[in-house]
Amino acid sequence: MNLEIFSLSGKLALVTGGGTGIGLGISKALISAGARVVITGRREEVLKGAVAELGDQASYIVFDITDKDKIPSLVASIMEEFGFIDILVNNAGVHLKRPAQETTDLDFAKILNTNLLSVFALTRACASKMIERGSGSIILIGSMAGIFGVDKVIAYGTSKSALSGLMNGLVTEYSKYNVRINTIAPGWIESPMFFKAIDADPARKEKIVNRIAMPGFGTPADIGHAVIFLSSDAARYITGVLLPVDGGAVVNF
Repeated sequence: MNLEIFSLSGKLALVTGGGTGIGLGISKALISAGARVVITGRREEVLKGAVAELGDQASYIVFDITDKDKIPSLVASIMEEFGFIDILVNNAGVHLKRPAQETTDLDFAKILNTNLLSVFALTRACASKMIERGSGSIILIGSMAGIFGVDKVIAYGTSKSALSGLMNGLVTEYSKYNVRINTIAPGWIESPMFFKAIDADPARKEKIVNRIAMPGFGTPADIGHAVIFLSSDAARYITGVLLPVDGGAVVNF
């Protein structure tokens, strides 16, 4: 078996929200597989720090993906400066922890705008170029909250559930052009923010730990490795897949 099939050498990836957490882990993994990476986010200092950590194969552009009217210009500028976007990872998103009865219409709309509508707008813009070239890999970052019910995240969970419908519909239109689209659903992934949240709620922490079939929590690298596979030629015949990376939490009782 030739393991070069997993190589991303010569590929360019765009990772939204690539400066921290899962996005940074994905960016590190892509670079380790040989790709060049452009990361976006709203905070320049965070992006600068991430690129310093990622090295010469990484660049950044300050951009808020909710500025949907500016997305075509973003894609055009990336292609002009860095080349064809081979891989798009729609990682950027916002979270809201609030009971359904306390979630306003404005709250709900804000979450959907970032986690769904902006994802579609960027996917459409990148896919237009991928379709012209006849190749490309698009990855959506979903959530377990998009697979089963989680309390107090009604807007977030709905937005992540909707990504599966978005993926399914786009598979029917993009596949004929050899443009693949898949979704990764991360489980509970280690980060300072995550540990702070669960340590403040022992009962929820116990519930989470009991739900995971494997020992321990996942890491950003675990998500990054899944991205490498789905972005590589090893997955050339895989599209329309929802892949949980969750230590078995989705199926564990």
